[in-house]
Amino acid sequence: MKKISKILIGTFLIFFVNSCGLGDLTEGANQKFGDQHFKTAVALIELHKVRQGEYPQSLKKLEFTGDWDAIIFSSVKYTKVKDGYNLDLINGWIGKPKELIYPESFWTGLGLKKSNLKK
Repeated sequence: MKKISKILIGTFLIFFVNSCGLGDLTEGANQKFGDQHFKTAVALIELHKVRQGEYPQSLKKLEFTGDWDAIIFSSVKYTKVKDGYNLDLINGWIGKPKELIYPESFWTGLGLKKSNLKK
C-alpha cells in the first residue's frame, strides 16, 4: 500500500510540474487549482439544487462530497441569494489566481448570479 501511495504521489508531482511549467510554478498552480476549486464548487452546488429543489444555505449543507471536495470550503466564498447564489474564488493553490476567464456558455443555465470571475 505504501508503494502504491508513493507511486501515485510521484506521478501526481510529475504531472503537476509538467502541466504548470517550470517558469512560474506558483502562478501556474494557482491558476489550475483555482479553476478546479471553482468548477467543483459550481458542480456540487448545482447538483444540490437538482436533488433538493433549492440551493444550499451554506456549503456545509452539500451532501455526498468526496474527501478532495472539502478543499472548496477554504477556496470559495458562497452566498445564497433570493434567486440563486453568489460565488467568489478566494484561493487557488497558495494564493489567488491572477485571472480566470470562462466562455459565456459556461455561465448558461447556472443559478450563479454574481462572481469575481464572471465577466
